[in-house]
Amino acid sequence: MENELPPEDEERKRPGVEREYRNRQGEIVVYWEPKICNHTGNCFRGLPEVFQPQNRPWVLVDAANADNIAEVVMTCPTGALHFERFDGGPQEPEPEDTTIDARPNGPLHIRGRLHIVGPGGHQIREDTRVALCRCGASENKPFCDGSHRRIGFRTTNPPTISAK
Repeated sequence: MENELPPEDEERKRPGVEREYRNRQGEIVVYWEPKICNHTGNCFRGLPEVFQPQNRPWVLVDAANADNIAEVVMTCPTGALHFERFDGGPQEPEPEDTTIDARPNGPLHIRGRLHIVGPGGHQIREDTRVALCRCGASENKPFCDGSHRRIGFRTTNPPTISAK
């Protein structure tokens, strides 16, 4: 667990982050927030030498360069993975536009400058990437926890609109 930081009694840099992984060269830190991870798998499919969910620690930041790690982290649709660069490389960009991708038989993947607000105006989350539940079965609403797979949630094709 030598790549895993900080010790349990040290304050976290990002609210909700339970794990931080820093490479030995001090170039990049990967933050993982398991409570919003729905195990889409973009990370381990994109960089299997770094993201190894069967191992502990599961993020091996010394197994690839900071550019490749940052590129794959940005494919995480839930915002469970983020990074911070300390080598002068680019930080995570803040999207100018908001996009919503309704995944077939799955959640809404949303990217943009996002402020999720609950009852009474209470801020639930501020992020640039989230996956929101649309099957109704998540135990972590409004976020997707992958329950759509368990319950067999299915979407239908939206009606096509023809230009006249």
